[in-house]
Amino acid sequence: MLTRKSSDLVVVGAGVVGAACAYYAARAGFTVTVVDRGPVAGGTTGAGEGNLLVSDKEPGPELELALLSSALWRELAELLPPDIEYEPKGGLVVASNEDGMDALRAFAAGQVKAGVDAREVPADLLPELEPHIAPRLAGGFHYPQDAQVMPALAAAHLLRAGQERGGGRDAVRLRLGEEVEAIVTGASGEVRGVRTTAGEISAPYVVNAAGTWGGDLARLAGVELPVLPRRGLVLVTEPLPRVVRHKVYAADYVADVASGSAALQTSAVVEGTPAGPVLIGASRERVGFDRSLSAEVVRRLAAGATALFPVLAGVRAIRTYTGFRPYLPDHLPAIGPDPRVPGLLHACGHEGAGIGLAPVTGQIVTRCLTGGELPLDIEPFRPGRFASASS
Repeated sequence: MLTRKSSDLVVVGAGVVGAACAYYAARAGFTVTVVDRGPVAGGTTGAGEGNLLVSDKEPGPELELALLSSALWRELAELLPPDIEYEPKGGLVVASNEDGMDALRAFAAGQVKAGVDAREVPADLLPELEPHIAPRLAGGFHYPQDAQVMPALAAAHLLRAGQERGGGRDAVRLRLGEEVEAIVTGASGEVRGVRTTAGEISAPYVVNAAGTWGGDLARLAGVELPVLPRRGLVLVTEPLPRVVRHKVYAADYVADVASGSAALQTSAVVEGTPAGPVLIGASRERVGFDRSLSAEVVRRLAAGATALFPVLAGVRAIRTYTGFRPYLPDHLPAIGPDPRVPGLLHACGHEGAGIGLAPVTGQIVTRCLTGGELPLDIEPFRPGRFASASS
């Protein structure tokens, strides 16, 4: 019998990935308790730009995930309220010289074979897509499948929809402000629930959707998952008329996403929002959980943005925010059952793609629980793969 202190499933983490896991599990008939030591979307989700991208992913397992998730986001946009700000505005990747265009052509050719819609845009046609873009660029590629959401509201509405689609408020229960102190296991090492700062919650399954802290939660279960924080900073401008229509970024952004370097990397990424402010990124560096503001990062981001859109040179940046991407060494998330601890599943390590990949992650986790058909081969995302590599 289920009580307020028991569920079919405990999801640790109330970001967008945890919310998607709860939503799909509730739809499948599970009762779900979502536990987070902070508020909904209080971690990486709340510091994200809301990118739903296929344009930055090379052919392979992550691109397969992204294409599946892109279709699921379109479905969710019909179901969730308009204030999630789902906007299928497309992406535009630009090159400053012919060598950059050659690299973009080669990259896009592989993506097209994998099912991506990528369209070359000659230099003289770039202003048709972005009237305020800098002159003298060599050209670019337009990606109509790229989109954006307001991530914190998307997470909140997924949790609410899980309650509704699951048949009532008890289908998804929220326990916020509670930190998980232990994974409770039985005599054979199987999951029996969690112990939080407010007491125990019994459940035969626990999903690790703790984002950047996914490695810490895994260690509570006695297993290693090498999730590391990768800091990023975003500049936010004053509200503007729609001067940037797409997500626009320089070609070197793709290389930065794929890089494993711990050093500071910045590349120009600029996008408008329905609310008016322009969001400016992107930076990546591994500095632990240091949240201090870096003047050098701010300078680089501002310079990159004004190089792409000179019109922004006279615009005020009204704030910055910092977040930590949950990084795994091979740049692929950990999704699915952990063979080392029966009943433990992982849904973390998505780095900067967690918002885009959240729906398909939730779908995979739920189908692992129900024994349903998986949407793709999840072997590349196997949570135990790092232990195998080190043994």
